[in-house]
Amino acid sequence: MSVHIILQSPHLYAPQVEKVAALASAEGVQALGPTAVRLLHAQDDTRAQVEALCLQAGMDCAYLARIRHIADCRILAMDMDSTLVNIECIDEIAAAAGRKAEVAAITEAAMRGEIKDFAESLRRRVALLKGVPEQALHQVYEHRLQLNPGAQRLVETARGHGLATLLVSGGFTFFTRRLQERLRLDHCHANVLKVHEGKLTGEVEGPIVDGAAKAAHLQALAKDMGADPEHIIAMGDGANDLAMLALAEYSVAYRAKPVVREQARFALNFSPLDAVLNWFRLRH
Repeated sequence: MSVHIILQSPHLYAPQVEKVAALASAEGVQALGPTAVRLLHAQDDTRAQVEALCLQAGMDCAYLARIRHIADCRILAMDMDSTLVNIECIDEIAAAAGRKAEVAAITEAAMRGEIKDFAESLRRRVALLKGVPEQALHQVYEHRLQLNPGAQRLVETARGHGLATLLVSGGFTFFTRRLQERLRLDHCHANVLKVHEGKLTGEVEGPIVDGAAKAAHLQALAKDMGADPEHIIAMGDGANDLAMLALAEYSVAYRAKPVVREQARFALNFSPLDAVLNWFRLRH
């Protein structure tokens, strides 16, 4: 079967591209910019070898049967911590209490899928935040949190082509609300930290947004918009994103844990978030 292969890397070298093109028996190479090329009419039967070569060379590769217009999609759904932004917010809040190592260890285990009950892992971590001043959240947002490279362009381009933007996070509304305003996101869902007299109580208010809830929020939006999997781009990095990613034809593992890379259709191990745009046509 003939396919197109998109190769991307912050440092794309011609000899490496040519080596992949030869391995995939591509009929041609089309430049998409300084960091991306499209291999035209390549063969699919060497995919495992191509993916291994690309990983070794520090390149991302995406196999596409056809290049669709991005406006054919209807939803861009994203995780927040370590996907849209550069940190795990709960770990940084914990630093204010001198408990970052303890909280981060639970976060890592949950993201790798070693702790199956995300809600329980979240409650355990939030309990360790008891007594942390609410001001610490402001400090994390203002001084530690940054958008991951390519985030702004990805969101703006998706919105400009009519896609609804959805941020679903196992993190906290304190951060998602600010990101929603900053990026003009359409829909956001996250957990609410309980605060009393200016300090965190160590509890979460209301139902916990876990992997099942993320998927449910995406399903509800897809139903409202009449979106099938082929109309959905979904991005995440941890085990609690898997149910959401399973709803999207364009499921993207971004700097992800192995369990997510194995199950997502696409992976961005080296390229910025807006590398997704090179899988589509942006002009008619």
